Amino acid sequence: MAALQPDDPVLEELSRAECLRLLATATIGRISYTRQALPAVEPVNFALHDAVIVIRTDAGGKLAAATRGAVVAFQADDLDLIRRSGWSVTVVGRCQEVTDAEDLAGLDKLGLESWAPGIRNHFIRIEPGIVTGRRLRGT
Repeated sequence: MAALQPDDPVLEELSRAECLRLLATATIGRISYTRQALPAVEPVNFALHDAVIVIRTDAGGKLAAATRGAVVAFQADDLDLIRRSGWSVTVVGRCQEVTDAEDLAGLDKLGLESWAPGIRNHFIRIEPGIVTGRRLRGT
């Protein structure tokens, strides 16, 4: 096996703290959950608030209904296709709807707006349980 060269790609495991720091810089992620007993993945815009993932959605939508109290996976990344580098973070945790009026008022002040059309006045949050991430330093 050849020795690693200074410009060779390097795959680095990230600490929980670094994963959360990187998540705070992203605005788009993917939530994976179960819908009608099948896996579903949807892109969502989100914010990280007090180390918790917050998503603004439609209270009557499929995402909100399917994720109430469910364990979900969430993934966000930032990739440079030219340099073949970037990072990816995956979070597994319980998803809960936000119902407390004080919490809702605070989340509304985040300025998180859903890109999807229609009224989106429902917040769900994912409390990170398992947090993993990797960074690929390309050529």
